[in-house]
Parts: sequence; structure tokens; C-alpha cells
Amino acid sequence: MAGLLYRLGRFSARRHWLVIIAWIVIMGIAGLTYSLFAGTISSSITIPNTKTSQVQDELADKFPSANGGNGTLVFETTDGKAFTAAQKADVKDFLDGIADLDGVKEVRDGFTTQDQLDEQRQKIVDGRQQIQDGQAQIDQQKAQLESGKQQIEQAQTQLDQQKAQAEAQAQAAGAAAANSAAAQAGQQQLEQAQAQIDAQQQQLTSGQEQLEQAQQKLDDQEQQLEQGSDLLDLSKDIRFVSSNGEASIGTVQFTKSTFEVPQETKQEISDRAESAKIDGVDVYVSNDIAQGVPSILGPGEIVGVIIAALVLFLMLRTVIGAAIPLLSAVLGVGVASLAALSFSSLVEFISVTPVLGVMLGLAVGIDYSLFILNRHRTQLKAGMGVHESIGLANGTSGNAVVFAGTTVIVALLALNITGIPFLGLMGTVGAVAVLFAILIATSFTPALLSLLGMRILRKKERQQIGRTGSVQVPNKPMSTWRAVVTLVAGVAVLGTIALPATQMRLGLPTGASEATDSSQYKAYKALEDEFGAGQNGPLLVVADLPKAIAKDDVTATEVTIGQALARNDDVEAVLPIGASSDRDIIAFQVKPAGGPDSVSTETLVKDLREQTVKTDDGTVTLGVAGNASANIDVSEKLANVLPLYLVVVVGLSLIILIVVFRSFLVPITATAGFILSVLASFGGLTAIYQFGWLGSVFGVHDPAPILSFLPIIEIGILFGLAMDYQLFLVSGMREAYAHGAPAKVAVQRGLHAGRAVVTAAAIIMISVFAGFIFSESSTIKPIGFGLAFGVLVDAFVVRMLLIPAVMHLLGKSAWWIPKWLDRILPDVDVEGAKLERSHPGDDRGHRGAHDVAGAAAGEHRGSHAVAGTAAGEHRGSHAADVEPDANPHEGHTPTHRA
Repeated sequence: MAGLLYRLGRFSARRHWLVIIAWIVIMGIAGLTYSLFAGTISSSITIPNTKTSQVQDELADKFPSANGGNGTLVFETTDGKAFTAAQKADVKDFLDGIADLDGVKEVRDGFTTQDQLDEQRQKIVDGRQQIQDGQAQIDQQKAQLESGKQQIEQAQTQLDQQKAQAEAQAQAAGAAAANSAAAQAGQQQLEQAQAQIDAQQQQLTSGQEQLEQAQQKLDDQEQQLEQGSDLLDLSKDIRFVSSNGEASIGTVQFTKSTFEVPQETKQEISDRAESAKIDGVDVYVSNDIAQGVPSILGPGEIVGVIIAALVLFLMLRTVIGAAIPLLSAVLGVGVASLAALSFSSLVEFISVTPVLGVMLGLAVGIDYSLFILNRHRTQLKAGMGVHESIGLANGTSGNAVVFAGTTVIVALLALNITGIPFLGLMGTVGAVAVLFAILIATSFTPALLSLLGMRILRKKERQQIGRTGSVQVPNKPMSTWRAVVTLVAGVAVLGTIALPATQMRLGLPTGASEATDSSQYKAYKALEDEFGAGQNGPLLVVADLPKAIAKDDVTATEVTIGQALARNDDVEAVLPIGASSDRDIIAFQVKPAGGPDSVSTETLVKDLREQTVKTDDGTVTLGVAGNASANIDVSEKLANVLPLYLVVVVGLSLIILIVVFRSFLVPITATAGFILSVLASFGGLTAIYQFGWLGSVFGVHDPAPILSFLPIIEIGILFGLAMDYQLFLVSGMREAYAHGAPAKVAVQRGLHAGRAVVTAAAIIMISVFAGFIFSESSTIKPIGFGLAFGVLVDAFVVRMLLIPAVMHLLGKSAWWIPKWLDRILPDVDVEGAKLERSHPGDDRGHRGAHDVAGAAAGEHRGSHAVAGTAAGEHRGSHAADVEPDANPHEGHTPTHRA
């Protein structure tokens, strides 16, 4: 690889205009493909095959009319008084205008919805009065029937007495008298009276049957009324206009799911809300609508880049030199971002994905170009010709860049093993950004260096070419007590910083995380203050019935299930949404007592999923969906795959470092240091963004759970960067030891050789990452802090303090490795030591006109060995373990390698 990069560097130097134009063309092609094929970027995070997504799929299948995302608009009076009739009319007109936008299915204003709810409650009151009136009428009719019954019974008694008297008289008078006309007439009168009584009895019976039917009908109506009353009681705390009349909720239903709604539609709604001219009313949009793609570069990010430029200038002391890494990084970010986003019409991009690519591309792009640039400058000052120096710098430092970048790429691509699409895509886009940073650093940067020639050096440096003299290096090891104190204190400090991570909770941003002057923050707070915290994260509960039910049984079943739901702790209200067309599932909206990121809501979701409801037909199972539920599912899924990813990354770390350093203990210490850095970074994140410590400094006004995918992303990125710093420092120690320095002295020499370049690279990365801490996006802020703090801890505490202390205490045993393993391990030659030995001479034919020290150029060739200058020329031979020479070099690096 070193030879290939050497040839690439020489080619780029000789054909610099061709290389520069080629990259400009590639940039143009990337821009063209982006304009032709770029699709929609979503602000929503979704993971397939979660409990929430399964419920959402079921709802889409069973309730096709309700299929589509929802967004919320909050209207609030500015004077703290209830809405006037004119303001209500203006709000309705505003929402009617939103309904005309493409992608909007319908809108519902809170006043109409609240009026409907109030009317239903009034109907219950009126219905109860009607039932009371009906019951009174029935009772009156019952009394009349009872009175008629008594009269009939009395008439029957009298008639029976008359019949008895007539029979007695007939028997006494004899047969002739009984057959007389008078007797027969009396008998007919009795029969007529009996017929009249029978007719009255029949009327009474008919009246009783009608009364019983009326009573049954009234009882059924009362039962339905009470069921409706029960449902309204369950949902009494769900309101669309606040109880004081100062705030109202408008709902926008889209034709597609929230993450599929075009950003243009959301932006139009946000713009209309911001410019709404409703006298005395403020209009706010919720996170569902306002959360879009964050800007790539804001004021904070620009400040970070400026600081990086300042560090470059202080290190190189030339404006031109400082500009080259910046220009290379910006080109790499541009090409990578446009190329990646060209596929956004084929795969689902979330808004943070391109920003992460920009963040990584800028940081590593600057550093990688700096490594090659600084090596080239050092070689020029020693008298090497321009083209040869470019080729050699590309083959040595460029080789280290390729190795370091490949490590980062592998760690990022490994995110795909999690099985989470958006996370794998984030890793892939980040890997693409790093890949282009490598390609540009090893081709575009050499072309620029060739174009500038000797002007990359200051005038004073050009005048002193070839007169660099010997490089002083440490000859004494650090004291053992200092190493012990450094190690113990460093681990104690990092362990203390990491303690808050033991209480880390994962979640996704809500409106409360946005800037306090943002519309979504004001909407979140207005909903929380006027309607309760649970209004910001209602749960959608789906009850799967054991079998389809009759239409007349729907309400009763809703009451039974709704009351069971309401009995859970932290449930404020339950609102039935309806039954499916085949009536085998019933949907409810549950308003929790806590917000979407509260512990109580998380517990409630778990309780609901475990709950079953007994009915006459069998057992009802429950599913939960909604934003709060989705956040919980995403966080749990990521938390579950985090250990697997950590095992993969740590295992990869050990294998790579064993191959590079041909040692067992060095990889273990390096990996342990990486774990310390990550845990300390997690602790800092938890303390600031979850606990709210130093919140005013970092713009954290409402502490919340840590971004769910941040820990796993941070592990991948920090792993690659930590291996970079390990390489640039420990390979110098290895080289010094291999060339005869005692093991403990070699530690100091390697640290001396590499600390300047690691310091500069780390400060640049910290500056770039820290710029994103003050991004306008609540999603980007913690990512910027986590990476900036992680690099700070890893570079300046772990790599520059703890690793040297551990290496000192280990001494010679740090480089032990079994001989059988040493024989089979490949010689990776990370920093191109073999290439350097094969190109010891200068290239006088390619020196610029400013090479005024040509005669002295060859006197110091190869002087950039073990303990080179700030360029970090700590090229590791990575040979087999050797014993120190009998006469170690005292004070100076060797002129040529052994």
C-alpha cells in the first residue's frame, strides 16, 4: 500500500491540474446526481418489526380511513383571556387554508371538536332527563293499570257473587222457575257482564304488555346512555380547548405517514403558522410538523471551523498551509454529502444522517490532510525535493492515514450488524464521508502541495533548508511514582466522570428539547401547561378481541376495556376511537399522566402491553403505539444491540492492535483506555443532557433522556479516532524500543515524537465537533458534545497520560508476544518504514526554485526518525520483538535506520 500511495502522490504532484480538475468534475457530477435523484429526508426515526410498528401496520389495515400521520397546531391567546367569537372564526379560517395544501387529508379545529364533546355530554344530561320523564309516564301508566286491575277484580267479585245468588235462587225455585223468561234474562245479564269484564281484562293485559315493552325500551336506552356516560367519564380529561378557554388544539391529518410527508408541506405549514395574522392569538406548530432537516452549518459550526483554522495557522505559521486541509476537507464533505443524498429517493434518510457525515468529514478531512502536509513540510525543510517529498509523505503518513481511516470506516460499517436500518445507513454515510476524506487527502492534497511548491514553507524556513541540525529527544524515563500517581489519578477522575452513566436513560428528542424561542418548544409547553404533560405523548392502544362482536355490543365492550385501561396507574383519560369494520379490534387513545419521555409513561407502556382484559367472549390482548411508544421501542432496540456492537468493536480493536504492534498487552491497554474514554463521555452526556448540570452553559433548559442512538454511534466513531491516536503515539514508542532505546525511555521518546501532531489533530477535531454543540437542532447538540468530549478525554487523558504511564510500568513486557504468533502475523508497515528506507535520497530534479539550501540538503536526509518533530514522524517498523542494543542512542535519533 505504501508503494501505491507513493506512486499516487508522485502522479498527483506531476499532474496536479489534472487531479484538481478531476475532483472538481467529480464534485459537479455529485451535485448533478443530487439534483436529479435526491428524495425526501425525514425527521422521524422508525424501526421495522417493533411492537409499535406492528400495531401501526394493523391499524393501517383495519382503519384505512385513519391511515396517515398527524400533526398538531396550538393556538393561544396573548392576553390570557378566553377566545372571542372573532378569534375562533379566524382560527377556523386559518385551518381551512391548511386543509388546501397538498398532502393534507383533513384538519380539525379544537373548538368544533370540543363543542362536539360538550354536546355529547349535554346529550347525556338531556337523555337522563328524558328517561326520567319516560319513567314517570310509565310509572303513571302502571298506576292507572293497577287501578283498572283493581276495578276489574272488584267487578269480577261482584259478578261472582251475583252468579252465586242467581244459582241459589234457581235451585230454590225449581226447574220451572229456572227456565222462566225472567231467569233467562238475568242469566244473559250476568253473561254480558262477564264478557265486559273479560274484555276489560284483555285490555288490561294488552296495556301491561305495552307497558313492559316501553319499560324494556326505556331500560335499553338508559343502559346505552349510561354506557355513553361511562365512556365520556373515561375521556373527561381529554380536551381540545383548555378549561380556561385560553388555548386550543388544531389537528392536521396527512395523507401519508408523518415521515413520508414532504418537507415542503411541513415547511409551508410552519411558515403559515409563523406569519399568521390572527389578532391576539399566537400559533405554534408541534415537533411532528416543525422538526425538519437541520442546517448543515450554523453559527456554532462555523466558529468551530474557524478555531480549527486558527490551530492550523498556529501550527504551520502560513495562511496557505492552513488553507489546504480546510479546502480538502470541504471538498470531501461536499462530494460525500451530495453523493450520499443522491440515494435518498431509494432509502429512507433521517435528518441527522447527512449532518453526521459533514461532522465526520470535516474533522477527519482536516486531520488527514494535515498529517501529509506536515510530513511534507518537514521533509522540505530537510532538503528533499518537492515531488519526491510529496510522494514519500503520501507513502508514509498517507499510509498511516489510510490505515487510520480504514479503521474508522470498518467501525462505522459495523453498525449495519445491528439490524437497524437507519443506524446502518448513518454508519454507511459516515463511512463514505471518511472514505472521501482519505481519497482527497492522498490525491487532491498532494496536487495542491505540488501547485504551491516551496511556497508551502515560510520565507524564513526556505532560507534555512537543509540546516535543521540534530533533533533532541528525551534520554530519561518518567519516574515510577509519577507513573503510578498518573495512572491512579487518571482512572479515578475518569471513573468519577463516568458515574452518571450508570443512570443513563435513552429516548428521542421532544419539543421540550428545542430552543426556547422555537415554535415547537412553545407548542410543547403550551400543551403541557394548558392540557397536561400527557397531551404531548398520547398512546394509541389497540384491543385485539378474541372474536368479532355484534354491532350492538361495541359500546359495552368499549366500556369494559376502557375501564380496565383506566385502572392503570398514571392514566388520566381514555378516549375510544372506534371499532374496525369487522369489529374484531377496538382502538383507544390513552392520555398518560406524564410526558412522552417520563419514567411513568415508559412504565405505563410496558404495563399496558402485559395487560389482558377478560370478557364474556374470552381474553382481550392489548397493543400500544404512538410517539411515546415508538421512542421506547427504538431505545430498547438500540440498548439491546449495544452490547453486541461493543463486543464487535472491542474484538476488532484487539485484533488490529495485535497485528500493528505485535504485542498482547499494548492492545489490551489501548482497548481499556478506549472503554474508559467512552464511559467518561457517556457520563458527561448524562450529567449535562439528562441531569441538567451546567445546562446554562450548553443550552440545556429541559433535561431529558439521552438520544437513543448516540451511545452506539459514539462508540463507533471514538473507536476509530482512538486507534488513530494510539497509532501516532505508541508506534513511536515501538520504533524507539526497536532501535535500541530502553523500554521506559522509549515511552518518553515516542510521546515526545507524537504529542504535537496528536495535540493539533485532537484540538482540530474537538473544535469541529464542539461547533455542533450549539447547533439549532436538539438532535445534533448532544452528538457534538459526546464526540468533542470523547476526543478530549481520549487524546489528552488516556493517550497522553494513562497509556504512557501504563507502558512505563509494563516496561519491556509490554512488547512480549509468543514467537509462533509473531511468525504468522503479517507485517502491515503502517507508516511506510520500508518505503522510506528504499527512498533515502532527495529528488534534486524536482526541487523548486526556492530550494536555496541544495548543497546542504543531503546532510540531514533521514533525520526524521524515531522522535521527529511535531509532524509526528514516529514511523513504526513493527518488526519482531528485539532486545535493546547494548549502546542505546544518547540524545539524538539515528541518521539512518538499521
